[in-house]
Amino acid sequence: MFRKKRIDVSTASLNRIAWTKFRKNILGFGSLCFIASVTLIACLGYLITPDQTPFANDQYLELGLKKPGFTVLMLPLSYTGTDKSGMISTMISGKTHTVQPVAIRTTMVSGAFRYYIPYGSIPGDANQVGSIPAAGCGEPYRKTFLLGTDRFGRDYLSQLMIGTRVSLSVGLISVLISLVIGITLGALGGYYRGWVDAVIMWLINVVWSIPTLLLVIAITFALGKGFWQVFIAVGLTMWVEVARVVRGQVLSIREKEFVEAARALGFNDFRIIFRHILPNVMAAVIVISAANFASAILLEAGLSFLGLGVQPPTPSWGSMIKENYGYIILDYAYLAVLPGIAIMLVVLAFMLMGNALRDALDVKVSLN
Repeated sequence: MFRKKRIDVSTASLNRIAWTKFRKNILGFGSLCFIASVTLIACLGYLITPDQTPFANDQYLELGLKKPGFTVLMLPLSYTGTDKSGMISTMISGKTHTVQPVAIRTTMVSGAFRYYIPYGSIPGDANQVGSIPAAGCGEPYRKTFLLGTDRFGRDYLSQLMIGTRVSLSVGLISVLISLVIGITLGALGGYYRGWVDAVIMWLINVVWSIPTLLLVIAITFALGKGFWQVFIAVGLTMWVEVARVVRGQVLSIREKEFVEAARALGFNDFRIIFRHILPNVMAAVIVISAANFASAILLEAGLSFLGLGVQPPTPSWGSMIKENYGYIILDYAYLAVLPGIAIMLVVLAFMLMGNALRDALDVKVSLN
């Protein structure tokens, strides 16, 4: 008979094996690249959006509901002061106009004055011709709205790009809140068992029995509407899955030999739980976190659609669908479809990445 040889595999080797398996998963690695691209857009924010004003809320009512690729002539009319915003400040919160532009049909200079016809004026109406000292305005330029404008004349591409911040922020902060609560309660229940586990499981079952969306709505009503309230409300409803998974893993691991050895060496329970047990359950936690990230994005979109999420003028994919769903039966269906596609792609990317992580972290080394 042949005896199997023992092979010692270090943690670094296991990590390399897991990364290699993950890279070979085309859907998973492609999803990671897509998520990285969306995250980069959210981080750069106003630095790369066509509309750099706060919340991408620069409105031209006369340009409402223009189709993608629409181009218009803009004339800077009034000087509103010097904008001293730095690159970091612009990236985070945008910057205001130093020169207020207006959409025009045509313009000409005669003597010391520049005459122009506003875009929303009636053609041939001489009473609507405007004039301004030529020295008091800038040169006209053409502005293109790549995805058109909404009913308020706002650049729709900028709204979509800034909307990524809300979705990714809700997912990140909600997952962090759920991890802190879920890992703590799950680890305590699984390690101590007895009455501690009974109380924690009772709490888990109570929260589990309430429909997630109804619970989020109830917490939102209690905390109020707003940006940070949505994060807390979603995070407080997503810890149950994490707690159940961590509890089950800890129940199994606490009986292992290395835990018994740690107790024999006199280590306290806190060190045993957080230094010896929890590192061995993080693979499962990472996988469920990816799924929770996708669920948080869907919950935030649903709340915003119902008017309970992020409030205007902050752009959110859910609120953009709410504002424009009435155009689905008209010739402007893309106003509601585009944010819906964005939500679908981001959620799908996180789900595919979670599946790829599950397969990659299940590393089994054959011992021959």
